[in-house]
Amino acid sequence: MPRIIKLLAPLIAILNLWNPMNSIAQEQSKNNYGIVIHGGAGGEPDKWTDEYKAKRTAGLKAALDLGVSMLKESKSALDVVEQVVRVLEDDPIFNAGCGCVLNEVGEHELDAAIMDGSNRACGAVASVRKTKNPISLARRVMTHTKHVFLIGNGADEFGQSLKLEQAGPEYFRTPQQIEAWEKWKKKIPDQTLHRPKAQGDEDEQLYLGTVGCAVLDTQGNLAAGTSTGGLMGKRWGRVGDSPIIGAGTFADNATCAVSGTGVGEDFIRNNVAADIAARMRYGSKSLAESAKTVVQTVLPEDCGGVIAIDYDGNIVMEFNTPGMSRAAANSKGLYEVLLGTFE
Repeated sequence: MPRIIKLLAPLIAILNLWNPMNSIAQEQSKNNYGIVIHGGAGGEPDKWTDEYKAKRTAGLKAALDLGVSMLKESKSALDVVEQVVRVLEDDPIFNAGCGCVLNEVGEHELDAAIMDGSNRACGAVASVRKTKNPISLARRVMTHTKHVFLIGNGADEFGQSLKLEQAGPEYFRTPQQIEAWEKWKKKIPDQTLHRPKAQGDEDEQLYLGTVGCAVLDTQGNLAAGTSTGGLMGKRWGRVGDSPIIGAGTFADNATCAVSGTGVGEDFIRNNVAADIAARMRYGSKSLAESAKTVVQTVLPEDCGGVIAIDYDGNIVMEFNTPGMSRAAANSKGLYEVLLGTFE
């Protein structure tokens, strides 16, 4: 009997290919996609003005709609992540690119990272000051060098050599952020400038807004990207988790794609993005369970959150702050844009 089965195996395989149900399943799998984005965790959305909430919602929706349209056209996860994050970098309502927060000396320093889940290729930049879209610069580090991470003037000069669009300080430093920094400076004595986290500022909404995106494309590939201006009043030269692969950004087709937002030092100490993937890979945990454990029990309270999507298209948006600006959509009909905890 085993010999007969062995001889019939090729015929069975051919019949399976002709099976219309198999064809339908394969087509559904091929067309499966998902996208999840964030515009920063923290603050209390219930206390924000209606105008501010509307602007933040509109910004998330614009980015989400672009991502969905690209996925419907079977664009790659990497292309979608880059373009979606660019939209958020260009929106001054978020803390990335235009409208970024200022450091202790009133300057801007931008960080970003991107990762391809199909081969774990990745690129990152930190303390960028001239390149208009740091996420695109991070991708070029991945595709045009043998390195992973470039910083400061070296990163900007690399972007200039590739003719990536540049911008002056007046583009990044909006009047709203300059005003917010001046108020912050008056409140904080020089000796306490290097505090790791701002608490209780009436202008908190002006420093919130690290942005990120995680995607599953129709080819079954995952990718993630994150971009930020960091923390208001950070020590100049400080780098958070966003550009650090495994801390604030991670993608692997075998598990998931993750982008984090929150207090970068805690995300770095706990290797948050990679820890979520590791719990899936080595502990056989679901994405939802892995993300919840890390965010709710590993990270300190009121620290931040993550967005993530796995190889099956399951999406999570987990946070331990009063709110996290976020949005998600998939090929099965999910479409939502949220700011607070209960919506």
